[in-house]
Amino acid sequence: MKISYNREQDILMYEVSDEPIDYAEEVGPIIVHFNKKGKTVLMEILDASEFIAMTTKITMKSISETPVEALS
Repeated sequence: MKISYNREQDILMYEVSDEPIDYAEEVGPIIVHFNKKGKTVLMEILDASEFIAMTTKITMKSISETPVEALS
């Protein structure tokens, strides 16, 4: 797995595989790229600094093991 960050565009990328990308789906601030078999190849988190700040804030607020849902 490779992780990279584009500071200029504020995009965090998780490259899970080096397989060719066939299609992508966008879910909120996340774009997931898939191969022909539907396996995740790459995930892009748009507005990454905001996403990480929100995730960190939620994590710090959570004092139990119960998942906390983020609403934006």
